[in-house]
Amino acid sequence: MLMAFTLYSLIQTAILCTNAIAVLHEERFLSKIGCGVDQAVGGFGDDPGVKAQILNLIRSVRTVMRVPLIIVNSVSIVLLLLFG
Repeated sequence: MLMAFTLYSLIQTAILCTNAIAVLHEERFLSKIGCGVDQAVGGFGDDPGVKAQILNLIRSVRTVMRVPLIIVNSVSIVLLLLFG
């Protein structure tokens, strides 16, 4: 089976990566690798490090993308069922 490099495959890849970020659990997974809730973010005026920025991105994706991901996943499943 040959999978073509199409716009739909790029969108589906983005959806899967966003889903992977959204399901990361802070207490179970992230704290084991040293990125839990207890990680202190720098004070006012301090530039946050790369680790703090990645944690902020993960928290933002989990907060903001919860409902849109449900809708996008549902549409993606329906399109996949209809058009193969």
